[in-house]
Amino acid sequence: MEYSTERGLSLLKKGKKGLMRVVFSRAGVVTLLLLVQIVFLVSLGLRFSEFLPHLFGSSVVISFAMVLVMINSRMEPSSIIMWLMIIILMPVFGVLLFWYTKSELGHRTLKERLNQILNETCHEITQNQDDFKELKKQSPETASLANYLLSCGNFPVYHHCESVYFSSGEQKFKALLKELKKAKKFIFLEYFIVDEGLMWGKILEILVSKARQGVEIKIMIDGTCEFTTLPHNYPQMLKELGIECRMFAPVTPFVSTHYNYRDHRKIAVIDNQVAFTGGINLADEYINQIEKYGHWKDAAVMIKGKAVESFTLMFLQMWAIQEKQFNFKKYLLPSNVKNDSSGFVIPYADNPLDAEKVGEKVYMDILNRAVSYVHIMTPYLILDHGLEHALIFCAQRGVDVSLIVPGIPDKKIPYILLKMHYAALLEAGVHIYEYTPGFVHSKVFVSDDTKAVVGTINLDYRSLAHHFECACYLYQEECIQEIEQDFQDTLQKCTEVTFETIQNLRWFTKLLGFVLKVLAPLM
Repeated sequence: MEYSTERGLSLLKKGKKGLMRVVFSRAGVVTLLLLVQIVFLVSLGLRFSEFLPHLFGSSVVISFAMVLVMINSRMEPSSIIMWLMIIILMPVFGVLLFWYTKSELGHRTLKERLNQILNETCHEITQNQDDFKELKKQSPETASLANYLLSCGNFPVYHHCESVYFSSGEQKFKALLKELKKAKKFIFLEYFIVDEGLMWGKILEILVSKARQGVEIKIMIDGTCEFTTLPHNYPQMLKELGIECRMFAPVTPFVSTHYNYRDHRKIAVIDNQVAFTGGINLADEYINQIEKYGHWKDAAVMIKGKAVESFTLMFLQMWAIQEKQFNFKKYLLPSNVKNDSSGFVIPYADNPLDAEKVGEKVYMDILNRAVSYVHIMTPYLILDHGLEHALIFCAQRGVDVSLIVPGIPDKKIPYILLKMHYAALLEAGVHIYEYTPGFVHSKVFVSDDTKAVVGTINLDYRSLAHHFECACYLYQEECIQEIEQDFQDTLQKCTEVTFETIQNLRWFTKLLGFVLKVLAPLM
């Protein structure tokens, strides 16, 4: 099979796939069921009008019973309110949808297999006690967070690793190409989006060359790409090039519920010596080769040293879901990278199939411990009550809490919901800035010149509760100064949000946001 950078691999029917993705989203399902119920109830009412009082009484009983069930559950208040609204609007199908969603139909096997793998691999990497003791000596509060990450997901803290921050997709792309060319044993890529173009073409060109040299190539792409960017037989197409490829949880409309749990992670690992993570997918808009929403502002981090083994294991745990047996030790090679950095690195992941909201807890830990400032870049701001209150309380303590959000949105409804948080945050003293040139896709927290997070975790329900995510926590790493400088440089291209900004919003935007806020957990 011939390959050329210019040609890439043919990608078909993008417009149709984009429409299918919307139709088979959770919001799409709810909308469809609402329409079905309206038709159903109208037809039933016309045919059996004398039974309408009984139907109404039954719906009241069902709704009341569901209120009791949800109040006594462990669901978050925002989710409870959302489900109550859905059940009020469509008591019959709303209840069925609720139990269908909670049934874990379709992803129960995925959950069981992943939990099995996590239990079996919990000792593949271990915490170096000298590293932990040194962190505890320097910062007991950071050590307590490290202890949480180790206990909840076996994510050790590492000392003397090299970390490099990239303030744009272009910088990360250049570094990634350089490191891919050095590969001797294996290359692992796990990405939410892969799309044809210059970026993926250049990467694929190297992968094909490395595969011919005997380097093992494994690629995992989220299954929604079959609806948006890639043909259904893409893994087979790559197999013909000597590359192993898998689609994570391919979408099967209406047959299962696991389309809620997407692999939103972005991980590149080479020979267990170097790893990349951050917001940057493998598509041309991420390096501003094409312009979709103005200038695309993104960020990533490269890690070298022993900490890379955490990213290697993260990838392999997802890859092994489709394997009966897997040799993890084969890939956890000793690191030959030596660094005299005095800082600490904690790579970590967030799994939507367990009870831990690791990504949100790390963010809240930064907010709750901040003394001088917390500076944030995020593309989405659809907050639950806990995180919104953490931002507000942090600002009320006198901490400079500043957020940079997009000036040009990629999705209109999430952008409207973002603006619905403006008033409460501004009243508490939080500063909000819109990136005038375009779209901010960076997922960055930086605080007090000492700690930072760079990863894939957005400030919305999907990232915090429904996606597989990953990030890297940095403490006293030299690149933290660069992260803060990037925030300040980006700030110069922003417009500050004021109460006048809110007043100038169109009445339709306010009304739509007011209505949609109750459905925010679906967005």
